[in-house]
Amino acid sequence: MTETPAALSPAAAELSEEELSEQTQVRLAKRERLIASGAEAYPVSLPITTTIPEMRSKYPALEADAATGETVGLAGRIVHLRNTGKLCFASLQSGDGQRIQAMVSLASVGEESLAEWKDLVDLGDHLFVAGEVISSRRGELSVMVTDWKVAAKAVRPLPNLHSELSEETRMRSRYLDLIVREQARYVVRARSTVNASLRETFTRHGYLEVETPMLQTMHGGASARPFVTHSNAFDTELFLRIAPELFLKRAVVGGIERVYEINRNFRNEGADSTHSPEFAMLEAYQAYGDYNQMADLTQEMIQNAAMAVTGSHLVTWADGTEYDLGGVWERISMYDSLSEASGIQITPATSLEELLAHAATLDISVNLPTHGKLVEELWEHYVKGHLQRPTFVMDFPVDTSPLVRDHRTTAGVVEKWDLYIRGFELATGYSELVDPVIQRERFVEQAALAGRGDLEAMRLDEEFLRALEHGMPPSGGMGMGIDRLLMAITGLGIRETILFPLVK
Repeated sequence: MTETPAALSPAAAELSEEELSEQTQVRLAKRERLIASGAEAYPVSLPITTTIPEMRSKYPALEADAATGETVGLAGRIVHLRNTGKLCFASLQSGDGQRIQAMVSLASVGEESLAEWKDLVDLGDHLFVAGEVISSRRGELSVMVTDWKVAAKAVRPLPNLHSELSEETRMRSRYLDLIVREQARYVVRARSTVNASLRETFTRHGYLEVETPMLQTMHGGASARPFVTHSNAFDTELFLRIAPELFLKRAVVGGIERVYEINRNFRNEGADSTHSPEFAMLEAYQAYGDYNQMADLTQEMIQNAAMAVTGSHLVTWADGTEYDLGGVWERISMYDSLSEASGIQITPATSLEELLAHAATLDISVNLPTHGKLVEELWEHYVKGHLQRPTFVMDFPVDTSPLVRDHRTTAGVVEKWDLYIRGFELATGYSELVDPVIQRERFVEQAALAGRGDLEAMRLDEEFLRALEHGMPPSGGMGMGIDRLLMAITGLGIRETILFPLVK
């Protein structure tokens, strides 16, 4: 821009030198002139009668150079602007990315209004226009403007709409990503659709949605390292929730026999393409159910969500790959699949020494090794990467699953499954441990691990045990990452599926 900036307002003067770029100064000066003219740069309301999506739906295919006779008032963000002598053009974009053209002519608005348009309006501004809905000579749906107002003056310029944003910009400034990129807007809509579908499925099965505490005096419900904070009011150490499990089970004890929660969890661990320190989680519990019924429910929920978002169980990922979420998903045994893939018979009775020796040949090491930890590491080494279709991996080692019921027929394992899709764990399910005596023993074992330095070990939770001692019916439970469910449907990484991911 070559326009000389006018005197800056006091608010503008408080901005840093870096922020006062030439374009920003010019736009701030336009804001001042707009206000000085008696107009508003940020009006509280506008005479809007319709939306851009409604107009696109109502007039999907007008003939070129046609007039509808309908006068409307609508608003959108300017994403394209072309000023000529007596006729100016602007593309207005709605929040969902749909656009309509605004045509501002000398004949329709007059000389003074056209001059103000050219002087005051910029790319990125939110704009209200009123006029007749027409189609241009090229057949583009348009509004022949008779009146216009700035709805919100953008004092910072938009990024180049014809170039891809860097990943850093997309993560740090998601609002720009949403303005510029259709895929970003699609993921937000898909996530909302997924959550609505999950709730619909639960409602159909008679579940109630509840909310449990995010601040807890005792962290539990998963093996994870918590975030720690302090309550000034109670003068006590508190933990951000790593899982809602122990509170949802209290609800089952209290008689809410089918219960679920969609919540935020926080785990003070690493971040990568499938992990985020803050993430959305679904957990559900069903009295008089088991892990087989929860697997059935989980498959139904995921397939319903895929159908709601894409209209099919055959989803297409961002890279163009098609992935089939349909049909009945395979269920395989962890120990059997590990033995088959490794060529070595590994059972719940295999000694820790044997597992350590075999892991050493593969350069696999585990902090504070146990039978279960080594079995799971070996399984990931031999089997995980070869799972193509959605697969339930059944029956886990007992020492890595302190909240799970012992298997009804096989000693040394528990009734737990993990669901793998796209090569990552999407969900887990249990036949819940409801015996308070055994649960106490498991907690004591976890406390011993914590004493040896295992930062992810659970603590002995007396309040939860007291609830169990009042009698919890046999139950099935499941947990699933909402962010990862979006990954399974869209093929994107976890930071793309979270609207505002944590960025260092």
